Amino acid sequence: QVQLVESGGGLVQAGGSLRLSCAASGRTFSTTAMGWFRQAPGKEREFLASIRWSGGSTSYADSVKGRFTISRDNAKNTVYLQMNSLKPEDTAVYYCAACRVPVCAAEYAYEYWGQGTQVTVSS
Repeated sequence: QVQLVESGGGLVQAGGSLRLSCAASGRTFSTTAMGWFRQAPGKEREFLASIRWSGGSTSYADSVKGRFTISRDNAKNTVYLQMNSLKPEDTAVYYCAACRVPVCAAEYAYEYWGQGTQVTVSS
């Protein structure tokens, strides 16, 4: 089992920044990559970014490319999502997730999920 705990959400004005953290514990050695997702009210959960523990290769959704940056600290088993130039449409619950398979390109590949952290961007 892998446990994930997100933190860092909150209320921010449009144009502002937030950094989300996701601390992983448990059998983290069994995971290959971590991802960030979000879900806005009335919408489906959306992939944002992913990063592999080994090598650090990243992938981003077009909607956040250039504004959001995913990073990791292997020693702390922690993944971060730096969010800049936030917009009201970024308002959502943000989730981190852990993948255990070689290819982590789709939501179904992520086996473990955090409880989510609310991000609200005011206009």
